[in-house]
Amino acid sequence: MARLWAGIVSLGCIPAATALASSSVFSSSLISQNVFNGDNFLKYDGVRGPYVDRVSYGVSRDTPAQCSVDQVIMIKRHGERYPASGEGTSIEQALKKVNNTIAGNYNGDLAFLQNWTYFVPSDCYEAETWAGPYAGLTDAYNHGQEYRERYGHLWDGESLLPLFTSDFQRVIETAQKFGEGFFGNDSYSTKAALNIISESSSQGADSLTPTCRKQDDNAQNICNSMPYYLPQFDAAADRLNAQYQGLNLNWTDVVSLMLMTAYELNTRSSSDWIDVFTTDEWVSFSHIWNINFYYCSGPGNSYMRAVGALYINATLTLLNEGPSSGSLFFNFAHDSNITPIITALGIATPSTPLPTDRVSFHSPWKTEDIVPMGGRLTIERLNCTSSALAPAGTFVRLVLNEAVVPLQECQNGPGYSCPLNNYTEFVRGLPSFVPECEVPAEEPQYLDFWWNYTTSTEENYRRGSRCNGLA
Repeated sequence: MARLWAGIVSLGCIPAATALASSSVFSSSLISQNVFNGDNFLKYDGVRGPYVDRVSYGVSRDTPAQCSVDQVIMIKRHGERYPASGEGTSIEQALKKVNNTIAGNYNGDLAFLQNWTYFVPSDCYEAETWAGPYAGLTDAYNHGQEYRERYGHLWDGESLLPLFTSDFQRVIETAQKFGEGFFGNDSYSTKAALNIISESSSQGADSLTPTCRKQDDNAQNICNSMPYYLPQFDAAADRLNAQYQGLNLNWTDVVSLMLMTAYELNTRSSSDWIDVFTTDEWVSFSHIWNINFYYCSGPGNSYMRAVGALYINATLTLLNEGPSSGSLFFNFAHDSNITPIITALGIATPSTPLPTDRVSFHSPWKTEDIVPMGGRLTIERLNCTSSALAPAGTFVRLVLNEAVVPLQECQNGPGYSCPLNNYTEFVRGLPSFVPECEVPAEEPQYLDFWWNYTTSTEENYRRGSRCNGLA
């Protein structure tokens, strides 16, 4: 196969999009007419591989010159991990087919298997990865350091700062490592207070992982049919079966092997499996995950705007209260808890439903841009002086995976931000989670933990069961 993706190793831990996105002045030298964003494998890995920045619209990530950030509210997906247990079963079955057939016949596209070993240690399915340049725990720690550099002025270095995480081991570990990176290892133990929020549906509206009791049957039927078929997967199976007598891969085996490839990078610096599959096949693989998130927890599900509106409405209260309620709110959850928030904001919603039988090349719903491993949505409250753009005031800016993403209907503030008054009006037009999702009266009716949190440091180092090999 052509080695279109081989450049990934040279990226280290720095995504390809970062250099251009962080540049605020265009070069005066001859500008290249070649754009290589489409060559980055991390944009086609179905959000199963390492973090990658969102492709920027060109708006500077830096705070606008006439503004200062006085409040930050972030929600972050857990970091890079090993496959889920169910995924591991399908991966091992596909690998068994391959290994049983080609043993001793190491040539062709799979010749590298002579020296390749499966990368998931015993009992490590579901766990955060700790080894390799793209490891989940390393990614979370580095992100904490980056945000200390960017937003450290909002913490006085002495006050205790709560962190909020859903109650799932890899999410907790992501929050812990982010905290260690932000505070420094020593200060984390005494200056952070990890608040662990139950993932039980009985949490009602007081949750980072809210559940809607009403169901969109059409969306759920599509969601449950994963993996989705596209003809490119048959082409890959036919090509490999033709090379090895007796190999009988089907299209679902191909999807499992591609899934495995993405996960391999979460613990190793490279994967020979990437070049086993063609560009067209990786594009198709990416799209089946776009479909999955669109219908399972995105705009293809009629209740997800209400689910996401719960978080957005609570953040609106913080934004209107301002720094008096706190300047830094760091939250940690899962990908499927962030996509409803993106849905409520409407910043990636396509104009027509996503097709399930072909790739939608023109859709803004690209999961790699929305919820990569370690992905995050950061809401900035800007305090700005008067300028030609707008009078002095308070503005709201959305930053998704380190790229500024303006609201469709409100972007007339500095740095394409939205005046807080207009943002308030927008949010108040969203559906209400409690009635829309029929939250029982005996369960919490609003998100409260940002105002009623524990200051105890007891959970800062909580450890669950550790997978084999993790110190």
